[in-house]
Amino acid sequence: MSPSTPPPPVRTAVIGFGLSARVFHLPFIRTSERFELVGISTSQTQQVRQAYPDVGIYNDAKQLLSQSGADLVIITAPNHVHYPLAEQALEKGLHVLIEKPMVIDTGQGHALIELAKQRNLVLAPFHNRRWDSDFLTVQKLIQEQRLGDIKVFESSFNRFRPTPRERWREQDIPGAGILYDLGPHLIDQALCLFGIPQTISATLRKSRPGSQAVDYFHLQLHYADKEILLHSDPYSTGPNPRFRVKGTKGTYIKDGLDPQEQRLRDGMLPDHNDWAAEKPYEYGTLYTETGKQRVTSECGGYQHLYNNLADAIVAEAPLAVSAEQALDGIKIIQQACTMLR
Repeated sequence: MSPSTPPPPVRTAVIGFGLSARVFHLPFIRTSERFELVGISTSQTQQVRQAYPDVGIYNDAKQLLSQSGADLVIITAPNHVHYPLAEQALEKGLHVLIEKPMVIDTGQGHALIELAKQRNLVLAPFHNRRWDSDFLTVQKLIQEQRLGDIKVFESSFNRFRPTPRERWREQDIPGAGILYDLGPHLIDQALCLFGIPQTISATLRKSRPGSQAVDYFHLQLHYADKEILLHSDPYSTGPNPRFRVKGTKGTYIKDGLDPQEQRLRDGMLPDHNDWAAEKPYEYGTLYTETGKQRVTSECGGYQHLYNNLADAIVAEAPLAVSAEQALDGIKIIQQACTMLR
């Protein structure tokens, strides 16, 4: 292959065909020339055949790992099986991308990292919300010192789901509950901005009647010069108070959720550069002593995670979010779980 010839696409297989696979992964494989979808393992055979008629369908993950001919496997199965599936994939010589949380305890994560290093394979966590428009905007404001020294950072991801649902995420099984679902995103963003805290405090609850798993969390990460508050509850009907970032020069307030998930759910394909851009009415506001101003949001895009993954597999580029970084978040989740009321 000459220097001007692009490398062949990464042959990719997906374990699972639930919401995560359909919304957050398959649209990016479908629209990228850097990946080729070769297999999906699922019991939803008819739905896959309709959506992806030319792709191999496998009854279970073991069959997919052995027969698909993939170079990369994406694991979107329930959290408690992330570790055994990733271990099997690495042992078969496949690169691995794992939905968050990468694993449900740090011991599993360290074992996978060591195995990937031994096999010279890429092990990547799916922390796509590093590429949310609102987070990128907060990151830029902090880097440019427009808020001064940060003193209080509040990050929330709330929903209105007052009644528990019959699904694995809300069952009494390891790795279930909202802390393992949304917690990895909020914690990862906070650690990316501020590093490892000195200590943490946490309130976890099963707040809804009949809840089998944690459905409320309020984490506080304590630093020498700032406090970080991370929150999620199932009783929020109004706009999500996504960020409240308070510093010595001003405060940035951002409501609502990044639009990418909803656009993907609605069937939009990430096939143009500004597909993820926020509309002006979605922008946040910067408040200072002299007034306030709307801040144009940075343009996000989860495709950047996939482009980085392709670079890591093909050209040994460093991952933008490493497995080691993901484990820093899992450690905080494990610490918080000891504080369950």
